[in-house]
Amino acid sequence: GKSNIMDAVSFAMCEKTSNLRVKSVRELIHGAHVGKPVSSTASVKIVYCEEDGEEKTFSRVIRGSCSEFLFNDKPVSRSTYIAELEKIGILVKARNCLVFQGTVESIAMKKPKERTQLFEQISNSWEYAEEYEQKKKKMQQAEEDAQFNYNKKKSIAAERKQAKIEKEEADHYQMLLKELDEERIQLQLFKLYHNETNIDFVKKSLDEKNMEASIKKMSLSAAEDSFRAKKKELGVLNRDHQHMEREMKTLEASLIQQRPLYIKAKENTSYQIKKVEMSKKSLRDKEKSCDKEKQDIKELEIELNDIERVWRVFEKKAEEKMLRRAADIELGESQLERYKELKEISRKKVATLTQQLEKLLWEEKGDQERLKLNRRKKKEVEGNIKQTVEQIEEHKKRIEKLEEYAKICTESLAQKKQQEEALTEEMENSTMRMAEVNEELNKVVGELQNARIDYHEGRRQQMRAEILESLKRLYPGSVFGRLLDLCHPIHKKYQLAVTKVFSKYMTAIVVASEKTARDCILFLKQERAEPETFLALDYLDVKPINEKLREIKGAKMMVDVVQTPFAPLKKVIQFVSGNGLVCETVKEAKQIAFDGPVRLKTVALDGTLFLKSGVISGGSSDLRFKARCWDDKEINNMKERRDSLINELKDLMKIKRKEADLKQLRAQCHGTQTRLKYSQSELELIQKKHLGNLYTEKSKLESELLNIESQHDMLNEGLARRNEKIEEFQKKINEVEDAVFREFCEEIGIENIRVYEREHVKQQEEIDKRR
Repeated sequence: GKSNIMDAVSFAMCEKTSNLRVKSVRELIHGAHVGKPVSSTASVKIVYCEEDGEEKTFSRVIRGSCSEFLFNDKPVSRSTYIAELEKIGILVKARNCLVFQGTVESIAMKKPKERTQLFEQISNSWEYAEEYEQKKKKMQQAEEDAQFNYNKKKSIAAERKQAKIEKEEADHYQMLLKELDEERIQLQLFKLYHNETNIDFVKKSLDEKNMEASIKKMSLSAAEDSFRAKKKELGVLNRDHQHMEREMKTLEASLIQQRPLYIKAKENTSYQIKKVEMSKKSLRDKEKSCDKEKQDIKELEIELNDIERVWRVFEKKAEEKMLRRAADIELGESQLERYKELKEISRKKVATLTQQLEKLLWEEKGDQERLKLNRRKKKEVEGNIKQTVEQIEEHKKRIEKLEEYAKICTESLAQKKQQEEALTEEMENSTMRMAEVNEELNKVVGELQNARIDYHEGRRQQMRAEILESLKRLYPGSVFGRLLDLCHPIHKKYQLAVTKVFSKYMTAIVVASEKTARDCILFLKQERAEPETFLALDYLDVKPINEKLREIKGAKMMVDVVQTPFAPLKKVIQFVSGNGLVCETVKEAKQIAFDGPVRLKTVALDGTLFLKSGVISGGSSDLRFKARCWDDKEINNMKERRDSLINELKDLMKIKRKEADLKQLRAQCHGTQTRLKYSQSELELIQKKHLGNLYTEKSKLESELLNIESQHDMLNEGLARRNEKIEEFQKKINEVEDAVFREFCEEIGIENIRVYEREHVKQQEEIDKRR
């Protein structure tokens, strides 16, 4: 198998056991992994042929748990064996002979530095690394010494030339001093002449101003008299206003005291008005029923006339009919006399029963009347109950409306309270902030006044600023601004030093990319603007910071004394500053620059610069003028801060003017709270008093109705019992009458006397009914 061949070759090339997929070399013997090795030993031999035909053999033999190494069939040590392999280009540590599975991928995944180490290990160049570094340092030191000597020679020649120039300048300076003195004398004479002329003009102007001042004083005295009169009137009006306010408070207190009585009277009035409305409604119903009854009366009168006419006709017919019926049962005079005698006898016999029956009938009639009265009372009580229930429902609806109104008032009050609190807090915050803004504004204005520097932009600077703004608009987010505006020294004492190191990059424009810089340059050419220096963040070749320089006493790194709020700009500052150092004095700067083992770039606080090449550049008045740009920048920042504070103060004054809104909101809260209080009072009055009284009245009426119904039931029961008694007494009376009239009835041929009487009574009833 491929893997077994790879393992065998690797085994012969001194590969570690862990890389051969076994824990011990014994497991490499065939069958050892299943516990049945075919032999106790095994070996692998590799034969290497040179170009001249010479052969070299490399063998590795397993003996027990160890292995032996043979070179040309002779036992050798492991180190000798590895050395012989290295002679033919096989490096055991580098594993450069065989390419195992995943090796190419692992090499491709290595970092450049790791891959370089691997190549150095394969080529054995790493053995010469230390010697290479030592010789490289010596070469760099020799180059620096040669350059230093050349620069020193050059600086000496430059110093000689500079000394000659300075001598010429000194002579020229002395001559200029003499001319300056003469010009100053002329200048003072010129000033004296013009001062005298100005004095005469100022005296005339002073006289005119004095006259104007006297006129103003006269008008001022008149205005003061008017002001005092107005002030007196204001005092009188204020006293009247205070008096009216006291009266208003007294009236408000009286109003608050009278409010409960007013609510009570209002409730009683509304209740009475409702009763009046119900009475009016009842009256309207009665009037309608009265009109209806009048109409019924008219109709009944017409009907009565018809009935009278019909009645007269009926009377005639009734008489004729009675004559016909009398012919059927006709009693003679003797029979009629006998009927009367028998009727008197029966009346005497049943007199007691008749009296009892009449008594029962009278009692029944009284119960009937009481029953009718009871029904009227029941109807009246039911009407009262209905009216009470309607009033209860009206009160419930009123309670619902009041609760809803109270809820709306509560929500509105909570909202207004919240608005009041927010507005109060806003005004308090604005008041506090106004004090802070005023204090800070006074401080900034004071600093501006103390600066006494008038900054006037020239036309050239203004055009450059306009060009920069145009670039920012064209490439937003890619053009950051000038280096001067994007950073500043941590202290004023470093201004000269930073200006000296930044030099031409002070006004350079920082951009995001090289493409943006090229586009900006093209735009400048099209606009025919002045050339600008651009610093592209992705194009700068920034040298790494030497951290050891921070340990030098008496010096600070330039990158540490310049700060910026923009993180990407630190790369630009590092590019411009390099590994430059800032020192307090020129002596310290020179000592650190040239007296150390390695030359360094240093700058003193007065702007004197020491380069590695030995060139020394001193500070000058022009440098101080350039350094003023940091102060101008600070003044511009203060002016912007002043304008910002003034605008903020204006906004805070607008908030302060919301005090009238706050008063109005508080008045609305007070009004809402008062309405809520009155609504709650009315709700409580209805719930606890009116509604309770109505429920009590309803309970009384329902109890009265129950009593009336029970009386009604009792009367009905009494009538039923009395009817039974009436029937019983009537039966007894009939029996007595039957016994008395038995022979008489047989004689005239009727069943009983009641037939005869009923016939005549029925006839009479029919007549009465028809009538």
